[in-house]
Amino acid sequence: MVSANPLVNANRPTLAERPAESGRSTADSIRRSGSSAPYAKVKHFLKNELARGRWVPGTLMPSEAELVTQFRVSRMTANRALRELQHEGLVERVQGVGTFAAQLHRVSSTLTIRDLHGEITERGHRHHAEVHVARRESADTALAQCLGLDAEAPIFHTLIVHHENGVPLQCEDRYVNPACAPDYLSVDFALTTPTHYLLEVAPLWEAQFSIEASLPTTEEARLLKIDPDDPCLVLVRRTVSRGVPVTIARLVHPGSSYRIEGHFKP
Repeated sequence: MVSANPLVNANRPTLAERPAESGRSTADSIRRSGSSAPYAKVKHFLKNELARGRWVPGTLMPSEAELVTQFRVSRMTANRALRELQHEGLVERVQGVGTFAAQLHRVSSTLTIRDLHGEITERGHRHHAEVHVARRESADTALAQCLGLDAEAPIFHTLIVHHENGVPLQCEDRYVNPACAPDYLSVDFALTTPTHYLLEVAPLWEAQFSIEASLPTTEEARLLKIDPDDPCLVLVRRTVSRGVPVTIARLVHPGSSYRIEGHFKP
């Protein structure tokens, strides 16, 4: 078994130690930023209502004229609020037609979260997963804050090792908010991955992540069949759906068998 909270590095704070921001109201956000600009108030209102699910993807949203009337602002102010939301990928604007809530997959387009099973099969290799932990637990203070829960509230915990052609590739230590995925523990994760399942039941709205080179814990080294002093790539990721924290996961990859690739074009 791993330690009580393996997401927390004893030497430095991680996402699990930081207070969750996503559940706070739009009014709180405005007060924290100190912004009283009219366009910011309009933008925060629309962004908050999108997070609450008032407008599902593809739904027509208030027009500039309607926002002008509702908030008693200028047309230029309403236009700026909508333009900024469009730039952030939260809305789509069609000239002469109106503003629409963006499709969720486009909202998350700046951060691609891929299913590990899909990555492995695309390479023509075989994926299989070994589930070591799948149970309900009580959230400690750090995890409760991260997932917007009360301390000691129920939380789902899974520990899964993913293999590629029989070789351990990733140790996935994940905690899930039961309100977002009540049937999580009934899923057979030998057949589907938590990422694939959670993206289906709680579409991605927002994600925070950190990546660092680190040594594995003793248990992670055992599960990955590596030396405790072998360097690993450790990714900690927290996701949010419609303003509600869904999951936080610690993903540990042996440094010798994992790399990050990207493409940049100015």
